[in-house]
Amino acid sequence: MIERFGAYAMAFEQVMTSDDWSAIEPFFTEDVVYETNAVAPFDGRWEGRAAVLAALKESLDGFDRRCDSRTPEIVEGPVEKDGGVRIGFRVVYTLDGAPDFVLEGEETARFEGDRIRHLEDRYSAEMNRTLTAWYAEHGAKLRAG
Repeated sequence: MIERFGAYAMAFEQVMTSDDWSAIEPFFTEDVVYETNAVAPFDGRWEGRAAVLAALKESLDGFDRRCDSRTPEIVEGPVEKDGGVRIGFRVVYTLDGAPDFVLEGEETARFEGDRIRHLEDRYSAEMNRTLTAWYAEHGAKLRAG
């Protein structure tokens, strides 16, 4: 599962530049569920591959691609646990005229065979407060989408 998750993560990063979402489609079951406990507008639960791909694209288009740069890293794991793979991650975003924003969280991917059937991103309450404050102060500086 760790190897398959790694392949998904690399494909996801390629999608960041190519915008070719067909590259990660094969990593998900048809009935995949994606959920996150981030603050609005980044929170939610989506069911079905088309809805999950649309939510991921909306997230990248609405925030990541509107920053000047994005540098992701794995800070913990990956570890196999309870039928899935869990990582701790950090993403550093830069935006002209704003301090760097450092997003930290955990992602868990649970598999059915070699496909992800449940993807979950979790953030601490403190991280959600930091995101809210940064977005309120600097969100207007994001490049046009």
